[in-house]
Amino acid sequence: MGWIETNSAEETFAAGRRLGLSARPGEIYTLNGELGVGKTVFTQGMAAGLGITETVNSPTFTIVQIYEKGRLPFYHFDVYRIGDLEEMDEIGYEDYFYGNGICMIEWADRIRELIPADAKNITIEKDLKKGVDYRKILIKGK
Repeated sequence: MGWIETNSAEETFAAGRRLGLSARPGEIYTLNGELGVGKTVFTQGMAAGLGITETVNSPTFTIVQIYEKGRLPFYHFDVYRIGDLEEMDEIGYEDYFYGNGICMIEWADRIRELIPADAKNITIEKDLKKGVDYRKILIKGK
């Protein structure tokens, strides 16, 4: 799909918002990048693009946060602290992955075996040579 360059948190939010505006039912997005690159800001933008007005935070201790008051249901996963794949079974991940909502999965490499082949992959990278707030957002997938 390509890549986007941003130079502020506001631009990263706007990039996520544009993706949320075009998201279709059943889509799954994986989101990878170092700590502090703006994954949550991008996700907040995507939620805004879906019409979600609730505060969106990283679900670090709950694995998934569910937002149902937008154009489409939005399921925000953070699997950084997941111990094994059985934890995903316990929360019923298949209902989210194969439903009509949008899934955003941070740290998706930790559950790579469960991610459907048609998922879109987003990676956010820093480049301090281009500035402290510079981000390159790579989006791959169908």
